[in-house]
Amino acid sequence: MFGLDTGLTILLLCCIIATLAFEFINGFHDTANAVATVIYTNTLKPNVAVVWSGVWNFIGVNVGGIAVAIGIVNLLPIEALVDPNIYHVVALILALVLTAIIWNLGTWYFGIPCSSSHTLIGSIFGVSMAYMLLPGSTAVELNWKKIEDVGLSLLASPIFGFGLALLLMYILQKVVKNKLIFREPPKDKKPPLWIRSILVLTCTSVSFSHGSNDGQKGVGLLMIILIGIVPAHFALDHSKSPEQLLKNVQNIEITLKQANVASFDTKNTAEYIKITSRIDSLQAILSNVKSFSEIKDNKHFEVRKDILLIAKKADAFIAINKDKGFDKERVKTIKSDIKSMKEYTEYSPWWVILMISLSLGLGTMVGWKRIVVTIGEKIGKSHLTYAQGATAEIIAASTIGASTWLGLPVSTTHVLSSGIAGSMVAGKGKNNLQMKTVKNIAIAWLVTLPVTILMSGVLFLLLRLILA
Repeated sequence: MFGLDTGLTILLLCCIIATLAFEFINGFHDTANAVATVIYTNTLKPNVAVVWSGVWNFIGVNVGGIAVAIGIVNLLPIEALVDPNIYHVVALILALVLTAIIWNLGTWYFGIPCSSSHTLIGSIFGVSMAYMLLPGSTAVELNWKKIEDVGLSLLASPIFGFGLALLLMYILQKVVKNKLIFREPPKDKKPPLWIRSILVLTCTSVSFSHGSNDGQKGVGLLMIILIGIVPAHFALDHSKSPEQLLKNVQNIEITLKQANVASFDTKNTAEYIKITSRIDSLQAILSNVKSFSEIKDNKHFEVRKDILLIAKKADAFIAINKDKGFDKERVKTIKSDIKSMKEYTEYSPWWVILMISLSLGLGTMVGWKRIVVTIGEKIGKSHLTYAQGATAEIIAASTIGASTWLGLPVSTTHVLSSGIAGSMVAGKGKNNLQMKTVKNIAIAWLVTLPVTILMSGVLFLLLRLILA
């Protein structure tokens, strides 16, 4: 398989299966975020609700793009996947996948709404930190800008969820004259058609948004596996032309040479030399190449690394030195070429997206009850009303959709749980919350990152010793 020996083929299959298992668990762990409201308002029967949610999760993964997936891939240091000992790469991948699975299953078992996003990000950060502690890895740099963006997204989203749900409920209470939507739903009685339609629509929106954001995390994780273990096939998009890539690189070189190098300080001069050396390296590999299959297997990751470093450093370089030979037209040109270059590394095969969407969609249809009970019964003291359910889901779908558009992972669980809490407070004040459940969710929110960072880091070092 992909030219690997039997042992590596088995390990590759194990990594892929583990990733599909993570996404399957993600499905039934997060299903409650979409279906709790339609179940507890008697809008849909539980079996119908989870199948409906599963279908829309599947659709969300397939049409949601790959911006979040690429963000996940770029969280790992580039060097971590270039280890000449492929078993070290396998150890890294298994450590982060197993950590994510163990923590997700544990919190699901105890019925605690916990973020799969926090879990995966913590696992990636943990193996990255452990890798940096290895001898000879002192020069390795984490993508701190991406980590900062992701961290801010994960930390801020629950606060937005709570505040916006609180605000929307207050507005609804002032504006809506029909008070039916603020009453506890009659037991075993379906709501009026217009209310049912709204709740089904919000359930659909959350399911679709969850697929388009959380599904991409699985896509990113699977791409890390494929890039790390079989870089000759997946480090670059082989459907594209290396000749066009060479043109982009040459255009960037021409533009950079028009800068006023004499005006650079020592730091900028050093950065300029780093960029141009990468450009020279990439041009040497791509010269007279018509197809990526003509490049030696051990050079594919080198091309990928050159692309990523040129794109990152050139973009930052021209931003700092706009007044030193880079007019608006030149800046526009170089940014266009950088964007074209990144398309060679920012991709995912259709079958990867299909496998993840199937795993997430099928996972959505099972194991949902534990978290549904927590969200529907244990966050607020009063029964979930139509307005509270719709409010929480509108806020969740909007927040997740915006995060997907920005290419940032966000916690569906925490956004919706905090939205439910906000809607409960808007109804009857803070005394309407079951503080034990709220504390458990908050503790899980706070400890997930440090626990998964530590667990994945230690597991990576152990597996590295075992598989060496």
